[in-house]
Amino acid sequence: MENENATTPRRPGRWKRWIGGGLLGLLVLVALAGIVGASYQALGNRADARRFPQQGKSVSLGPAFDNLTLSIDCRGQGSPTVILDSGLGVPAVGWNPVQMQVAKFTRVCSYDRAGYGWSGATTLPRTSTEIVKELHALLEAANEKGPYILVGHSFGGFNVRVYNGQYPGDVAGMVLVDASHEDQEGRMPPAIQAFMKKSTEQLKRQQMLAPLLIRFGVARFAQRNQGESPGVSKEFGQEMLYLQLQPKFVNAAASEMGSFSESANEVRVSGNLGDKPLVVLTAGKSADASQLPAGFPKKEFDDFHEVWVNDLQVREAHLSTRGKRIMVPDSDHMIPFERPDTIVAAVHEVWIATNPASTASAVKSSEKWQRQIAQRFGVRLRGALAAAKIADLPGRRRSC
Repeated sequence: MENENATTPRRPGRWKRWIGGGLLGLLVLVALAGIVGASYQALGNRADARRFPQQGKSVSLGPAFDNLTLSIDCRGQGSPTVILDSGLGVPAVGWNPVQMQVAKFTRVCSYDRAGYGWSGATTLPRTSTEIVKELHALLEAANEKGPYILVGHSFGGFNVRVYNGQYPGDVAGMVLVDASHEDQEGRMPPAIQAFMKKSTEQLKRQQMLAPLLIRFGVARFAQRNQGESPGVSKEFGQEMLYLQLQPKFVNAAASEMGSFSESANEVRVSGNLGDKPLVVLTAGKSADASQLPAGFPKKEFDDFHEVWVNDLQVREAHLSTRGKRIMVPDSDHMIPFERPDTIVAAVHEVWIATNPASTASAVKSSEKWQRQIAQRFGVRLRGALAAAKIADLPGRRRSC
């Protein structure tokens, strides 16, 4: 009777085999997904490399910079040479629409900062002072003679101002394109400051995952339908994404953002431009809500835009006794993409001012030149400038 009533204990081996088999199957699926993703990324990268070859050349900075190589693209002939410095997160190819036109009247060079585009990576901090040291070494190694007209967009404005402070004899003039201001962080409303702090923390976490997301094709797949924005063709947008979906780029951009306050302090002590010709281009359009990150405080952003336009940008024009501020009313912050013609015209104006021997003849042809630029870009530059409320500085402040 005991044998009949006794229950037979279940053997755990069957369950273990099922669980083990399930985990093994899951691991196989993960491995297959990784192989497929890595292959997708490798094939995409190979195709992009064929479609988008390097523009310019790579130049070694030598042992003093651990043999770091930077990519530089110079075109045209003439003097002074124009040097283009991009905003944070934008490779040198972002200057293409501007560079093609400037090369028609003088020499012009764009370059990729360390970690960007075809330039090598470095572990050195991405402060403006370090960036300027590397740019100076690059120009010397590439045998590009000064003096230069420096053009800086956004964060690039920090770099060109620090360059002028470090090497004032190398700078003939400057164009600041909706450039960052050293006091902008302190003038932001608390809601924007809190959002920026949170975004910086998120970026640091994303920076740790970025190499994996890029290597296994996740980032490429997530952005496969992106690449178009105002003033940017789909093909050009795809080239930008190809250059941005690289771990070295993510690390460099994150380091520049993390060092922004330090760079601002470096700009603060860099001094002014004296009587060097200066044009400050200011974007008149505030960003549309659809262009802002999710959760970004739009009202506070519009309030800060008023401070940006009517105070910070005006103060930048006061950096030189020959400073001029020009509003670009139909563009937001990305003037190099949306209104490159205004940058070309500003560079041409500064170039004329730095060539006193040719000023008389150059001024006579100025309107003709502006019409040619307008035709090339398909816009009416004269009408745009008339609406732009050009304010000559110094002498008085003016709200635009």
